[in-house]
Amino acid sequence: MLPSLGLVIAYVSGSVPFAYLAGRLLKGLDLRTIGSGNLGATNVYRNLGAPAAVVVLLLDAAKGAVPVRFLPGALDAGGPEAVLWWAIAYGMAAIVGHAKPLFLAWRGGGKGVATAAGVFMVLAPTALGLTALVCAVVVAFTGYMSVGSVTAAAVFPILVWLDRGASPELGASVAVSLFICWSHRGNLARLRAGTELRLFGGKGVGERRP
Repeated sequence: MLPSLGLVIAYVSGSVPFAYLAGRLLKGLDLRTIGSGNLGATNVYRNLGAPAAVVVLLLDAAKGAVPVRFLPGALDAGGPEAVLWWAIAYGMAAIVGHAKPLFLAWRGGGKGVATAAGVFMVLAPTALGLTALVCAVVVAFTGYMSVGSVTAAAVFPILVWLDRGASPELGASVAVSLFICWSHRGNLARLRAGTELRLFGGKGVGERRP
């Protein structure tokens, strides 16, 4: 397989909008117009319930993990270092697909957290596991998934550096961290304004995004 073809496959994989499909199939809703307006597991949880959110979370993570895990094995590329760089590129393509999905005309995608987690589940599993723990603790104390996500994004590159040192994975973790912080800029604005929805305290179906 040509390496560039893998980029296309990874992007298309990332573009599958599982949260959007869940809203349409389960309740006939467009989750882009409800709650936070985000096509991610948190908005699915608020409007469709926990089982749907878990399924969407796993599928969004798989969009990142599967291209990174399996596409490099089909490459007609150089040695292990080249394969690693292509694996990282496929992970980035999947995250871009999630944020700017082809199947929704490049609008209304998610913020990349679950798909990025899938990517680094393959590339840096130890650092990802510790980051997930940090995220869970922050969410438990604050009640805000957005605060947990941004905090996790901030500490993740540090944990990757401690685990892998100066490596391609570290560079990728910094890029993804910056992207996730940027994608949460609306949440940060709502936190400052006092209008951000708590994970376990949102109003659910029918509430328009602030």
